[in-house]
Amino acid sequence: MNVSRRKFIKSMALNSAAATAASLFPGISFGAWKRIDQPSGMIHWQKTPCRFCGTGCGLLVGVSGDRAVAVKGDPNCTVNKGLCCVKGYHSVQILYAEDRIKDALVRKNGKLVKVPIREALDLVAEKMKETIKDHGKDAVAIYGSGQWSIADGYVASKLFKGCIGTNNVEANARLCMASAVTGFMTSFGLDEPMGCYDDIDHADVFVTWGNNMAEMHPVLFSRMLANRKSKDHVRIIDFATRTTRSSQASDRSILFRPQTDLAVANAICHEIISNNRVNWDFVQKHVSFHKGKTNIGYGTEDHFAFNDKAETIDFEEYKKFLEDYTPEKVEKLSGVPAKDIKYLASLYGDPDQKVTSFWCMGMNQHTRGTWINNLVYNIHLLVGKISTPGNSPFSLTGQPSACGTVREVGTLTHKLPHGVVMNEDDRKMAADIWQVPLKNIDPKPTYHTVEMFRALDRGDIRFMWVQVTNPMVTMPNLIRYRNGALKEGRFMVVSEIYPTPTSDVADVVLPSALWIEREGFFGNSERRTQHNAEIVPPPGEAMSNTWQIIEVARRLGFEKQFPWSRETYIEDAWTEYIRFHDSPKHRMAPYKELTTRSGIQWPFVDGKETKWRYNPKYDPAAKGDDFDFYGKPDNRAWIWARPYEPAAESPDSEYPFWLNTGRVLEHWHTGSMTRRVPILHKAVPESYVEINTEDAAMMGIVNGEKVKIISRRGSVVMTASIDGRGRPPKGMVFVPFFDENHLINEVTLDAFCPISKQPDYKKCAVKLEKA
Repeated sequence: MNVSRRKFIKSMALNSAAATAASLFPGISFGAWKRIDQPSGMIHWQKTPCRFCGTGCGLLVGVSGDRAVAVKGDPNCTVNKGLCCVKGYHSVQILYAEDRIKDALVRKNGKLVKVPIREALDLVAEKMKETIKDHGKDAVAIYGSGQWSIADGYVASKLFKGCIGTNNVEANARLCMASAVTGFMTSFGLDEPMGCYDDIDHADVFVTWGNNMAEMHPVLFSRMLANRKSKDHVRIIDFATRTTRSSQASDRSILFRPQTDLAVANAICHEIISNNRVNWDFVQKHVSFHKGKTNIGYGTEDHFAFNDKAETIDFEEYKKFLEDYTPEKVEKLSGVPAKDIKYLASLYGDPDQKVTSFWCMGMNQHTRGTWINNLVYNIHLLVGKISTPGNSPFSLTGQPSACGTVREVGTLTHKLPHGVVMNEDDRKMAADIWQVPLKNIDPKPTYHTVEMFRALDRGDIRFMWVQVTNPMVTMPNLIRYRNGALKEGRFMVVSEIYPTPTSDVADVVLPSALWIEREGFFGNSERRTQHNAEIVPPPGEAMSNTWQIIEVARRLGFEKQFPWSRETYIEDAWTEYIRFHDSPKHRMAPYKELTTRSGIQWPFVDGKETKWRYNPKYDPAAKGDDFDFYGKPDNRAWIWARPYEPAAESPDSEYPFWLNTGRVLEHWHTGSMTRRVPILHKAVPESYVEINTEDAAMMGIVNGEKVKIISRRGSVVMTASIDGRGRPPKGMVFVPFFDENHLINEVTLDAFCPISKQPDYKKCAVKLEKA
């Protein structure tokens, strides 16, 4: 970490919260939405979606003059109904820290120096042309974010895939949501949840699969608690690998050994069948059975390639497959008592109980992430608890537009906004809308995120443009990829709002407008598209990521594809983009409609949004009078026979502990924004390692002591937290990854799910030493 940046952030913890807020954020709320001084003039309130996580809470931002001075929840937004989490209540403070990047920077004689942004954009375009000429089109790449607005991702895809002709487009949602995508695609043929947040109000039972919702999705968890408070019979079951605040608020907490959620899910299905709890009417009409390849590897080697192959099986073969997953057998593997497995099966199998399952990173950041998504869908499909109010398998997202920008726009190497690059019809549609020759759109995907950074290290990629994400903190096996970015012959462009370890390795830094400083759209977890207006002006020469890309595209000679004016480019891009989704299965709301409402769920057909998909009572694309899983060619949802397979790396005599990583309530991702909010930084000023009390006692480690965490890839020294807010079981340690002073991803393993290519940040082997 840059020394001056470390001193600046540390100062916020050392000073009192009020004094720090007053000095760094004059006129800004420091608690909920109360002002700490009286701004001149009237406060005007304007609606906008929240900048954090994928919940998509609606906010009202108070503006005085050209400054945001207050924030509160939007009572008219159905997502949060006026409630916010601690990050939302302090969100406007992320705009105004004193080290905000306001000017373009170019590295000269080893140092980043200020230059006019026009000069920086000229250099970016020049280096792209030079790289393509010397090394070919696939030597340039862009790496974006689930924090990209929809327009950001759309113009990036159009420029790189349509105009330049490379599929080197990826985003950090590959690290958080790719397994959710492949889970949906393999089970239903279409991406994104069939349900919505209204399921929370209707459900009788909630099962959270490896998901600490109390901290990661606190507003949705609060809605669950409110439902339980209003109805005595409602239950929340926490199914996880460590004890968290979610566990403490749940009716029952069930711990399993890492990776064995696969076996437990199969055991639940075994019990449902054994106890004749199958909804046979639903299964016979709407389900088919399949199996794929097994022993599929872990992707730890360069150029790893895998393609699954689906085979149709019948129910009897599926039932026989489950014979290896009796509760008693799975108890020995997972540590989950057979009685708890049977209890879970009884909840799912009870026809009088509506059940909603929630999950996020615990299932998706998994070397068999696609499989565990499939297996939870299997449970719901066997009992027919899907696509009706309160019955929902629901994958939550961790970024404000991981769904809208990455999954819907298709900012992954194999994707197009409506399909995939491998499909000729999809390429033809894109070529027509983008006004480029069909041959420009390459039918072959290039690099997923991990392989993209491996390609940068190898030299296959020479130019990389990173926008509003922080891979020099978030990439697993980080040392390799940071060293790769610093190699001779690499050119790194970083669009950012604050200095980060990623901007530290940049050759050009472009100042980005943030959130309400620019117009845009986000897409949240429940298929809700949300518009945000430009409410306050950006500082200095900062501009939106969308406009940065348009400026570079024009310098590359693509004025025809990017003819839009500075005044209307967001509306123009949106109007063009939604042509890709103009069918009842995914129709998006028009620009004007979105600007007047706190979000609209797609499909949006005949002026109505869709809350539950695949059910003709609610979904205009569903045919007939019963469920219609129209994403698959047989119009059925697919149940998959997916086995348990072990993690890529497990504890042994040399490295005896599991390492699990994640987030905390107060900080978001790498902390580049929330660590600059004084009250949030003061609450959790640095990362730490949670250690089980028995393990700590055995090693003579006390709370607050420095501990060295060591893997086969690297090491990091952190402060021990024993019996704190989170309590791992014996043999596991947990580390939040928000702190750039303690880069835990120098320790993690870059193994991934071979189907989704999403890395597993939850499981690798480490040892501990006193520092």
